[in-house]
Amino acid sequence: MATEQAVWDALAGVSDPEYPMSIVDLGLIYGVAVEGDAVTITMTLTSIGCPAIDMIADDIRAAGHTIPGVRTVHVEVVWSPPWTKDMISDRGRKVLALHGVVS
Repeated sequence: MATEQAVWDALAGVSDPEYPMSIVDLGLIYGVAVEGDAVTITMTLTSIGCPAIDMIADDIRAAGHTIPGVRTVHVEVVWSPPWTKDMISDRGRKVLALHGVVS
C-alpha cells in the first residue's frame, strides 16, 4: 500500500521545466492524500498562465504510478494561497544559487 511519504519521495523526482529543481523544492506541492490505491496531489504553479501545467501534471501522474499499489493519481491545481518565492525550500535556494539565481 502506498504511503504519503512514498508519494512525497516520488514527487521530489519531478522537475519543474522552468527552474532547475524539483516541484517539491520549488514549493508547488501543497498536499498529498492517500486513500487506498488512490492518490490526490494538491498543487499550485508559479503563475496562473503557466504554459507547462499539462506537462507538470503528466509528470506528477507518471511519478505517482511508479509507487507500488497506486492505481489512480488525481492532480488538483489550486491558486490559493498564491505561490511566492518564500515557498522555495532551503535546498531549492541552494540550487538556485548554484545556477546564479538569487532568491
